Amino acid sequence: MNDEEFQGFLRQQGEELYRDMPWRQDTRAYYVLVSELMLQQTQVDRVVPKFEVFVAAFPNEHRLAQASLADVLRLWQGLGYNRRAKFLHDAAKQIVELGTFPDSEIGLVSLPGVGQNTAGAIMAYVYNQPAIFIETNVRAVYIHHFFDSLDLVDDKDIQAILARTLDRANPRAFYWALMDYGSYLKKQGVLPARSRQYKKQSPLKGSVREVRGQIIALLGRNDMSEKDLRLELSADERFEQALKGLQRDGLVTITDHVLHLTK
Repeated sequence: MNDEEFQGFLRQQGEELYRDMPWRQDTRAYYVLVSELMLQQTQVDRVVPKFEVFVAAFPNEHRLAQASLADVLRLWQGLGYNRRAKFLHDAAKQIVELGTFPDSEIGLVSLPGVGQNTAGAIMAYVYNQPAIFIETNVRAVYIHHFFDSLDLVDDKDIQAILARTLDRANPRAFYWALMDYGSYLKKQGVLPARSRQYKKQSPLKGSVREVRGQIIALLGRNDMSEKDLRLELSADERFEQALKGLQRDGLVTITDHVLHLTK
């Protein structure tokens, strides 16, 4: 399959596999930023209902910036990787301070939690600009179609072909098609495991990450002493590492010997 054939094939797959999502119906920058941070290491089916609740409570960056981090964390529960909620909260405050939403990759990567690939996604989805970015679904598609004979593929190799095959006239629809087709391939068992940069998500059960989520959930209901929190969780050896990590990340604070979500 040559480049032209691939482009035609991808357009067809995009039409057949199109997934309707709130941030595709409305591509305002704030919606796309929220969705991109939520989608990091979290599946679309889990993100959609959380996104809808989140933007109902915080419909724009101004409302989000005015909210307490504790309230943001409460609404984030269920998505995991709670540092993303703090990144989003801090990004909203920075955007409000700037007075405008960044419209360049350089401006976007200055926001907390926004790396090069997230910035590229925002440029494509919000501004319909032909940015180059690579994530799991992109890797799945390009490795499947262009690197079938290689045991290990680097993102730089994918990037070169992506730049060559990108629909520069309508990058937004192009990337939507890539995401939907890549998701379909993964459901068929075509995983980007041959990617040098691909990392399989570690299991939640039995991890420190699991305890971090439990602590956030409990403190989201009531402030507690460390002793009571330990008893409530039947704390094991993961507890201390989880709690210290949450405090280090600025998600949990202790005041007068009482633990609470950072206000």
